[in-house]
Amino acid sequence: MAPHMTLAIIIPVMAFAVWRRVRRSFGRQPIRRKQMIARIAIFSVIGVALASSGLANLRLLEGLLGGAVGGVALGLLGLRLTRFERDASGADAYYPNAWIGGLLTVLLVARLAWRFLVAMPQLQDPATAYAGPAMGNSPLTLVVFGLMIGYYIAYYAGLLVHHRRFERAQAAATPTA
Repeated sequence: MAPHMTLAIIIPVMAFAVWRRVRRSFGRQPIRRKQMIARIAIFSVIGVALASSGLANLRLLEGLLGGAVGGVALGLLGLRLTRFERDASGADAYYPNAWIGGLLTVLLVARLAWRFLVAMPQLQDPATAYAGPAMGNSPLTLVVFGLMIGYYIAYYAGLLVHHRRFERAQAAATPTA
């Protein structure tokens, strides 16, 4: 596939993914346990895949693990800043901290945009056009991916735990007839 066609496909897909990510960072979000568990599993698989590919170059693995540790710390901070509520119909929801989610999204988009700008000369050269840019060959890029992976695994796992506690507290506070 020609490089410009690849970009014509990748850019709209990435824009849609960023839009969905931003939408989940603001306002009231319903608790969807199965989707949260699926996201934890998906991010775990991506993390393991990136870590196993980073075994060939320890700098890449260090970047990923360092980012993941930072992401877990941000996830725990995000949990402390998250509010839970139950509306009149009994549906549970949470309000995530928009600053943390927004910051991670901007960081990811900025890093990917930078990597694409750096890779553009490679895409213009017909000899290397089909080899494609190696998006994960930078420790800094893997730090950003590690931040995202660590944050969302810790955040969604923490949401599940805190939601269970919230349900128990709501059940204890509800008077029985």
